Amino acid sequence: MRVVLQRVSRASVTVHGAVVGAIDRGLALLVGFTADDGPEQLEWMAEKILGLRVFGDAERKMNLDVRDVGGAALVVSQFTLYGDARKGRRPSFVTAAPPAQAEPLYRGFVEALRMRGLRVETGEFGAVMEVAIVNDGPVTLVLER
Repeated sequence: MRVVLQRVSRASVTVHGAVVGAIDRGLALLVGFTADDGPEQLEWMAEKILGLRVFGDAERKMNLDVRDVGGAALVVSQFTLYGDARKGRRPSFVTAAPPAQAEPLYRGFVEALRMRGLRVETGEFGAVMEVAIVNDGPVTLVLER
């Protein structure tokens, strides 16, 4: 499981001209899965993300997590995180989980975050989406489990 985490001042997902998910202050999470991923990875990643202190305190030091600041998460499935472009000109996605396996993992990850008290908005699995992210900082981390 791979997540590109960005601290944002706002983020949204639009599908066919309609906004399907939007947040203000919080985290944009672009999420990809492999065929080897399962519940253990989802739980570990949810705990890791919720505990990450990437928001500034009164002294502007990164000492606060997303819940400390009343933030939310926008979670977007993105199989292209497992694109391999080392050879040729077209990326290979053979290590990305197929949609029938990735969709339940995606939904499980969203639920793992919600069960821990985080407000979560989502994109639309499998859709062509327009994702608007206003990165705050900029702060971007790549997490893998």
